[in-house]
Amino acid sequence: MENNYTVLARKYRSQDFKSLIGQDVLVKTLTTAINTSRIAHAYIFTGIRGTGKTSTARILAKALNCMAGDKATATPCGECENCRAIAAGQHIDVMEIDAASHTGVDNMRDILDGAQYRPTNGRYRVYIIDEVHMLSISAFNALLKTLEEPPAHVIFILATTEIRKVPVTILSRCQRFDLVRVPVDTLKKHFAWIAEQEKIQLTDGANELLARAADGSVRDGLSLLDQAIAQTGGNVDENAVLDMLKRADRGVVVDFMKTLLSGDTAAALDKVDEIYNNGADLSMLLTDMMEWTHWATRMHPALHAGDVTNSPYTADQREQIQNLNGRISLNTLSRIWQVMVAAVPEMQAAGNQKQCFDMLVVRMMHIADMPSIPEIIKQQEAASRVRDVKNIFADRMAASQNNQTSAQPAQKVLRTINSGSELASALQETKEILLYSYYSENIEIVEFQDGKIKYFDRKGDVDFAHKIGTWLYDKTGKQWGLERVMESVHTHTISEQKQEELEADPLVASAMNLFENAEIVGVK
Repeated sequence: MENNYTVLARKYRSQDFKSLIGQDVLVKTLTTAINTSRIAHAYIFTGIRGTGKTSTARILAKALNCMAGDKATATPCGECENCRAIAAGQHIDVMEIDAASHTGVDNMRDILDGAQYRPTNGRYRVYIIDEVHMLSISAFNALLKTLEEPPAHVIFILATTEIRKVPVTILSRCQRFDLVRVPVDTLKKHFAWIAEQEKIQLTDGANELLARAADGSVRDGLSLLDQAIAQTGGNVDENAVLDMLKRADRGVVVDFMKTLLSGDTAAALDKVDEIYNNGADLSMLLTDMMEWTHWATRMHPALHAGDVTNSPYTADQREQIQNLNGRISLNTLSRIWQVMVAAVPEMQAAGNQKQCFDMLVVRMMHIADMPSIPEIIKQQEAASRVRDVKNIFADRMAASQNNQTSAQPAQKVLRTINSGSELASALQETKEILLYSYYSENIEIVEFQDGKIKYFDRKGDVDFAHKIGTWLYDKTGKQWGLERVMESVHTHTISEQKQEELEADPLVASAMNLFENAEIVGVK
């Protein structure tokens, strides 16, 4: 049976540079190059699927071979024999090669052998190699020399979605053009125009959903529009598209996130049951929740992250999000985002998506109430200080009770410490290795008096004063005043003093002179 229907993605494929949507920089560069006769011998187009790489290659081939004038033109007529043959893929001088099925070096040699012959009907022989990253290493190597210095009548146009897989030696021989994702507004205008040409009803809400689901790809969007037309018979509205995409309405998502962040687990799980029973795809619901979290973060008053009027939400929905932002923190939004990102592969691997999603909701509701990391650290530091004070008082009380109950209490020998070096020696003698190591390596003594030390700590240990103060009280029997200064006075630490004294020794100095760049790493 004859099938005369042509899908929209093929029927409305761009035929000239004016109809190539969303690629303004590319169009301007190529048209200027053609108009000024600065035509390169090799081009490479890269970008995601459906942005116009192959269409641009065909338009460029038509521009080079259009017979409406006596030279290449940026506005091919589309009516001459060459233009019609290229558009139909039947021109003898324009070869389209699918690299996925012609990966070997022998295929490439056949192409290069044919490149030596002059064009039959056009000005140039044009080789369009689609998905060029699929070529083997040997095929790429065979292409190198001809790609760098092809005959004057040959133009190579390469297209790929995986530019990183193309060798640098190939890229350096081509003019590279990156085709960008087509913006949502541009896609909406294009789809609305096509709907008008096809005489179908396409509501603005449905158009918005299709344009966003296309994710920057014109072909993906037109395939979805084709499917929606087939499903509805030509009256495409928002509900039909939501049902086709298995997505919940954004208003439903906004309400669900309000319930989720309210802390009512039972209500949130009931909401999940309702959405699931209405036929929503839970993987798509997770995607919509991530979209909501992203935009809620950008709308948060603590961030002020640019213009949010282009968000996919109505003014009323944006107001609801902003009201909710007044009660939740950026930390909460960040934490639930991380949980949702981690849940994406879990949902894909889960045997029962509903069970996985229920557990995800419970996990998000509990993690949203957790304190932030800075708050946890502050709580731990406060608890540690309280614990240290309690331990000091307990030790003193125990010592006092022991002194009172002992019939013949032992007399404790108290020290006198008059300098920083004496303090270091005392720490060593009492085998306070960790405290001695930190003190000798990091502490600069600014002032040392009996009962008072002023110092600078290079590493800024907040517990050092407490540790050394407790030790001094235990060994000297009195409270010491410890004052930490915030700026270094560039005095030497105990370790640095010992190093200087050692280097000043004549015997050591003479030994070091025997070896170039020698260093003292230890003394035994």
